[in-house]
Amino acid sequence: MGEEDIYTRDGTVNIHKKPANKVKTGNWKACRFILVTECCERLAYYGMSTNLVNYLKIRLDQENATASNNVTNWSGTCYITPLIGAFLADSYLGRYWTIATFCTVYVIGMTLLTLSASVHGLKPECDKNGCHPTTSQTAICFLALYLVALGTGGIKPCVSSFGADQFDDNDEKEKKRKSSFFNWFYLSINIGALIASSVLVWIQMNVGWSWGFGIPAVAMAIAVVFFFFGSRLYRLQRPGGSPLTRIVQVVVASMRKFHVKVPADKSLLYETTDSGSDIQGSRKLEHTEKFRFLDKAAVQTEPINVKGVVNPWRLCTVTQVEEFKSIIRLLPIWATGIVFSTVYSQMSTMFVLQGDTMDQHIGPKFKIPAASLSLFDTLSVIFWAPVYDLFIVRIARKYTGHERGFTQLQRMGIGLVISIFAMIVAGVLEVFRLNYVRRNNYYDLETIPMSIFWQVPQYFLVGCAEVFTFIGQLEFFYDQAPDGMRSLCSALSLTTTALGNYLSTLLVTIVTKVTTRHGKLGWIPDNLNRGHLDYFYWLLAILSLINFFVYVLIAKWYTYKKVAATSSMSKIED
Repeated sequence: MGEEDIYTRDGTVNIHKKPANKVKTGNWKACRFILVTECCERLAYYGMSTNLVNYLKIRLDQENATASNNVTNWSGTCYITPLIGAFLADSYLGRYWTIATFCTVYVIGMTLLTLSASVHGLKPECDKNGCHPTTSQTAICFLALYLVALGTGGIKPCVSSFGADQFDDNDEKEKKRKSSFFNWFYLSINIGALIASSVLVWIQMNVGWSWGFGIPAVAMAIAVVFFFFGSRLYRLQRPGGSPLTRIVQVVVASMRKFHVKVPADKSLLYETTDSGSDIQGSRKLEHTEKFRFLDKAAVQTEPINVKGVVNPWRLCTVTQVEEFKSIIRLLPIWATGIVFSTVYSQMSTMFVLQGDTMDQHIGPKFKIPAASLSLFDTLSVIFWAPVYDLFIVRIARKYTGHERGFTQLQRMGIGLVISIFAMIVAGVLEVFRLNYVRRNNYYDLETIPMSIFWQVPQYFLVGCAEVFTFIGQLEFFYDQAPDGMRSLCSALSLTTTALGNYLSTLLVTIVTKVTTRHGKLGWIPDNLNRGHLDYFYWLLAILSLINFFVYVLIAKWYTYKKVAATSSMSKIED
């Protein structure tokens, strides 16, 4: 067996920084530890976040709008911090050490949250009139939550990519296994979410918050242990330099040549002569016509020195310029995901508050917490993901002729349409609920005799939309991202969720301020029986419809990334 058959050819190393042995490292024997880590981490995250709005309402004595805004602000932060993790992973630490470092912060945050809900003096005092948190107790709770937000920032953008690193792209057999890994990875996420939204939410509402937060903390500790257990089996990609630096170099080089004319013959633009790109781990990209001003960065205005050394702050390759163009092209598509994420965020806020007003009993004794209905979103994802892969793709392929059934942009667009119907269904249910309240004068009842399971269709539709838009978005950002910026683009796609949560907070704040003028109760009062939550759902449906039409225009404008036909991945030196 030759040396090329012993070691990987993608530049990966083992934990001891030696070339990775193909037999002893990577593949499924390493991925099983990563999958268990992800399952436990998602169980911990969703076990804490799914019912967080009720914890803030009950234990921290917050009003509906305040609790909802605090949850969406925190959740949004959880999807902004991945930009920090992605930058550190790509530039300095690598994915393994980024995950290891941020996992530790995550566990500290979960432990502190558990203590704040269980230890006398840290947890709020409660009596028959409710709970009475002090300022310091509230501060400790939010410190714990934002430590978790920081911790998840190093995990979200790195774990899926780290799992993909365990398969050599230059080995055809391993490359096929990589696509299978992503299916199992997404399944592990939903298994964790399913346990969290059912068992853990029930424990929180019926046993206690100390157990309800303690179990996710233990799950996160197990995730860390399993991750480190697999260390000797992992393949590690070395960090390849800051993608942000390369972007700034293109901007600076373009501005320096502001008055330079771009040649009509694009072959005159500067590019390396060998088959590989000079960016570690990247393939060459073909020139595209959009954003031609940036091409000035690749115009050679002075001779290259004898040693062939080029100052990248004055002259960039076509590939480096096209990297930046790829990011710019992605941004409008990225922006249209924000409104969709706003709809998605309602599952942990308004859907829960709506469910709190409905009959949660299954039989005479068992009571299902409102937040547990998010398990129908999870079940919807588990149902629709294989249905899409096994049936919808095959049927669509007959009509579209596309290998994947739909293009990635078409897939995301379908999800946007389904999300509109999800909001319409939620709004219609609220209309029927309020009519039921008015007919029977149930205004002051805490829960009305109307089954919470009428909410199942809206959860199921959101799950269906998620399969189309969120998974399509992950695939789209991975495929269209430059090779050397995939961690950054993975983090960028996650920020749509963050901004969606922030937009939800902004909408609730504006709606509350506008609709409570002149002493009115407003759309979202503490007693939803006297409010108009249906109006809020109609508002989201209208915003989603406008967003869809904007998306269609952008999708028609979008140009897919083109990899140079003769390009090969550049090698990382030992």
